[in-house]
Amino acid sequence: MKKCFKISINSPVVLGFSAICLAALLLSIFTKGMTNKLLFMTYHSSLTNPLTYLRFFTHIFGHSGVDHFMGNITYILLLGPLLEEKYGSKLLIHSLIITALITGIVNYVFFPQVALCGASGVVFTFILLSSFTGFKEKEIPLTFILVAIIFIGQQVYEGIMVQDNISNLSHVLGGVVGSVMGYLLNKNGIKRV
Repeated sequence: MKKCFKISINSPVVLGFSAICLAALLLSIFTKGMTNKLLFMTYHSSLTNPLTYLRFFTHIFGHSGVDHFMGNITYILLLGPLLEEKYGSKLLIHSLIITALITGIVNYVFFPQVALCGASGVVFTFILLSSFTGFKEKEIPLTFILVAIIFIGQQVYEGIMVQDNISNLSHVLGGVVGSVMGYLLNKNGIKRV
């Protein structure tokens, strides 16, 4: 008797997030960027517009193009399932919401001339959060220190020295969110939710 392999939904939050990002990208391509501007990009718009508040959260779904999407989703699909298995789906949803809100508000307040879209902040949250998986009480993993120095250091350097359309601050903020969450979760004992 032959045994057949079946495909399993091993990480519903990560797969759902990736599917929403793909749908947002396809909509943006189809509408020539109009849906990104309307729903999947945060920028300095009127506080009387209800969509301003929605975009503080939904900007993480939008991407400027296929390359931007592929770069972010590759990391999310690589790191997300491990984090969802360790911490649970509910916590992963919280990390997405917190990262979106912090990066959206900081961009709105401090960079009114910059539009922000993409899941790069989420990627950095996942990178730093994953470096805490080997955490033990009263110890800081060397992998966390190295990841923090390399990734956050690179973003600070590029933010100062390189002129491009990449929001290095959202990368740093995502890394800070991941670091704080990883530390607090592991310090207080991991409770999978």
